[in-house]
Amino acid sequence: MSTSSATATAHVDALPSTVFPRLTQHDATRFYPKAGVLPAVVEVRHQTGGWDAAGQTRTLVLSDGGSVKETLRSATEPLFAYDLSNFTGVFGALVAGARSEWRVAAEGAGSSIAWTYAFTAQPGRGLLVAAIVRFAWAPYMRRVLPPIAASTRA
Repeated sequence: MSTSSATATAHVDALPSTVFPRLTQHDATRFYPKAGVLPAVVEVRHQTGGWDAAGQTRTLVLSDGGSVKETLRSATEPLFAYDLSNFTGVFGALVAGARSEWRVAAEGAGSSIAWTYAFTAQPGRGLLVAAIVRFAWAPYMRRVLPPIAASTRA
């Protein structure tokens, strides 16, 4: 299976100790709208815990009728990471899994956020997933990260 990834970065005029806990709690339904072939996150279901400890899970419901399960792997500064599995809908036919990592680091008087997303394609779907990541997902990340970053300031 092939993996395709993209990274977006942002600067925040706040210290990591302020940015990190707010980043881990951002509202997925507020920051991930529909864009071209990418569906919006419209609902969060079945969340276990406060989304602040490894092993917690939740399901994101998408505007195209699909869904994806997130499993939190790290919520300890500087790394906020979760795995995505059980894709349904269109993405279920294309994507076997994914991993999202957010790294917060001190930068000058503020913080940098580096967000990386890696998708593992279903067998035989690698080129299509790579194209979606390059031409749709990477630009989408660059568009949605600034408002997420802005929401982490004090």
